[in-house]
Amino acid sequence: MAIPRKTILIVLAFFAIYVIWGSTYLLNKIAVVELPPFFLASFRFMTAGMIIFAIAKWMKLSLAITRKQLINCVFSGFLFLVYGNGVFVWSLKYVDSGFAALEASTQPLFVLLLMRLIDNKKMKVNSIIGIALGILGMYILVSQQEFVSQEGSLLGIFMILTCVLSWSYGSVFVSKADLPANYFVSTAYQMISAGILLSITSLVFGETWTSPLDWSTSVKWSMLLLSVFGSVVAFTSFNYLLKIVSPEKVSTSAYVNPVIAILLGWYILDESVSLQTMIAACVLLTGVYFITTKRKIRIRPFGR
Repeated sequence: MAIPRKTILIVLAFFAIYVIWGSTYLLNKIAVVELPPFFLASFRFMTAGMIIFAIAKWMKLSLAITRKQLINCVFSGFLFLVYGNGVFVWSLKYVDSGFAALEASTQPLFVLLLMRLIDNKKMKVNSIIGIALGILGMYILVSQQEFVSQEGSLLGIFMILTCVLSWSYGSVFVSKADLPANYFVSTAYQMISAGILLSITSLVFGETWTSPLDWSTSVKWSMLLLSVFGSVVAFTSFNYLLKIVSPEKVSTSAYVNPVIAILLGWYILDESVSLQTMIAACVLLTGVYFITTKRKIRIRPFGR
């Protein structure tokens, strides 16, 4: 029996947001050591946006967009890419890539809370347990003395959490917003608008722009992989999934991303992984499981 085309696309899209996005923490960490963060992000998304526009044109897709759709693309691009990614990359100057990925794993928690506030969606018992575990895991993670004592680490930790909040709200917003029907076109508009906003931000902060010819080999490869796979492939998959499945299911990438990021950071960048970080990871990911699982948990009355 042949597998439906839609099923194959969903599986490939989940692979992209699980595995490819898990590697982007490492790639951003490598690039931000040499390049200014907002310039890095603007170059990445402008490049990716133009590639996607070229693909859409080659596929003879309509690039027409209404005023409302354009505004929604700019707004979602800001939430996801300008703040959610640009500020996140800036924070990597002060925080290890694996540590940052663990912080980002709290996204399902934020999505759940936002859906509760925006849609008045009732929380189930397993969701409440997941939130409690998420808060406990985050406390275990950020209370490590070796991280707190590093210069700029507390600011980096805080800013990453605000980035996760921005990305989470973007997930809820895009699932309902009026955007171009085709995911390539929608992604392209979001990336180009974000690239322009990030360029302006870079200039405002006085960052130094350098030619790709002057970049080191490792940075060139990182930027290529970030632009093509991390942006074109994974972000298009992300937009596709937000329209096909629920935001909670899309946010399950938080299970896999931190594991891949920690392993790559440890293996390639020689980042330290403490016992406390491992415990925090277990608690956080268990919390994510409880938040995203459909399993019903029955609580017996006390004393029975």
